[in-house]
Amino acid sequence: MIDARVQALCVEFEIRIVGHHRYPEIGETRAVETLRLIIHRFGMDHARMVMRTLAETSNNKACLDEVGFWMASDMVRACRQLIEQQPSEWLETWDAIPVGELQFITQELRGIVKQRHALGGMVFERIYKRFGPNAAQMDLLDDRRGAK
Repeated sequence: MIDARVQALCVEFEIRIVGHHRYPEIGETRAVETLRLIIHRFGMDHARMVMRTLAETSNNKACLDEVGFWMASDMVRACRQLIEQQPSEWLETWDAIPVGELQFITQELRGIVKQRHALGGMVFERIYKRFGPNAAQMDLLDDRRGAK
């Protein structure tokens, strides 16, 4: 049985819950237990921000799985002050982060590093570059750096 809070959260963000017997498509999830745990540990407001971060940003509706939800939860907790001060910029940043592509890359580390943590590190690096103390400076190896 699906927790009523999880059901309500998914309805609110137009995310369809599918059974464990099939692979979810874009805008679908089967990670209902993960959502229940996030709600239990951190509350409904936190879970809403996690869902908003993934479901309301470009190209991230394919990341509504256990790894994606936990990683987004970690980032929301790590960046709480930033979200409170710059909520629009937070979502704009997530629009620009190719979370699905990064999650695909982390699969190469399966069995070596927990995917949640690998993905979180990759995402946090991009958040840090956007909002950190050296946000205005380009890194020598930064992918934003263009060849002349």
